[in-house]
Amino acid sequence: MNNSAGEATYLQGETIFIESGVEAPDRNPTWYASMVAKPFAPVFEMLATQGGPGRYYPYTYPVTLKDLVRFHGHDCEGITTAACSAWLAFKILFPDGIIDRSVLWGISGEAPCMSDAVAFLTGARPQYGNLGFFKDKRYNHAIVLYRADTKVAVLATWKEGINNIPREPVMLPGKIAWKPKVSMKDVMALKSAVKKSGGKPTPFQVDLMRYQQWSHVNDILERPLEESYQAKVIEDFKWEDWIDPDKTIVKTHERADTRLKNHPYRSNPIVPPTEHGKP
Repeated sequence: MNNSAGEATYLQGETIFIESGVEAPDRNPTWYASMVAKPFAPVFEMLATQGGPGRYYPYTYPVTLKDLVRFHGHDCEGITTAACSAWLAFKILFPDGIIDRSVLWGISGEAPCMSDAVAFLTGARPQYGNLGFFKDKRYNHAIVLYRADTKVAVLATWKEGINNIPREPVMLPGKIAWKPKVSMKDVMALKSAVKKSGGKPTPFQVDLMRYQQWSHVNDILERPLEESYQAKVIEDFKWEDWIDPDKTIVKTHERADTRLKNHPYRSNPIVPPTEHGKP
C-alpha cells in the first residue's frame, strides 16, 4: 500500500507557522453524543481561512464527533463511520496533523450521514463542484478525500467485521482481528427485518436497533481506529471516474473564501489615508 501523500503546498515550521492544539476539543459526553468521550473518538485539527475571503488563520480549531453530530442532527453509525474513515485518510493526506480545508474535495455515498461528515470536515460543496457522490453504489459506506494541491486521493472505509449493511460489500481487503460485543449477523438480520416491514417495524425492533447501534459505536471507539478502519491511496485518480455525473451541478460557483488565503500582508500596519480611498 502506498501511503505517500506527496509534497505539501506549505511546510509547517518552514514556509508557514500554524499554532495547533491551542483550543481544547469538546470531549464532554452528552445524551446526543456519549461516544465523544471514548478514548479513540477522533479529533481533527482544522485549518481554515479568515472570513470570506481572507488569509489563513494562524491557528487550528478542533473538531470532534460531538461537533459533527450537532451539524448532522443526530448521532448514528454513519456519522461515526465517515468520521473515523476520514481520520485515517487525513493521516495520509496531512502528515503534520493540520487539515487544510481550502484544498479538499470529497466523495461519499448518498446517505446524509456520509455526505454531511465529508462536507463538514472538508468544506467541499456541490455548488463548488468538489463534493461528489459515488458512481459505483458498492462504495456507499466508504469515502474518498482528494487533496487538490498535492493531487493525492485516498479511499477510506470500515474493515470487514464491523460492516453491517445488508448486501453492501467492504471495498478494501482489511478485516478486524477483534470480536465486537454486538454480533454483526444479528444487526444485519434486524435491519433486513425492519426493511421488510414496509415502514411498520415493531416498537421493540426500533428500540433494539438503536441499542445495537449505540453499543457498536461505543465498542469501536474503545480501541485504536486502525483496528476497525482502513485507507488506501488511489493511484492515477481521476475525479470523473468516481463520481455520478447525474448528481452534479453543471454550472458551479467559484469558491471565494479561499481565493486570498496566501495574500501578502501590508508592509506597515498603519495604512496611509490615500491607500484606502480617503483624500
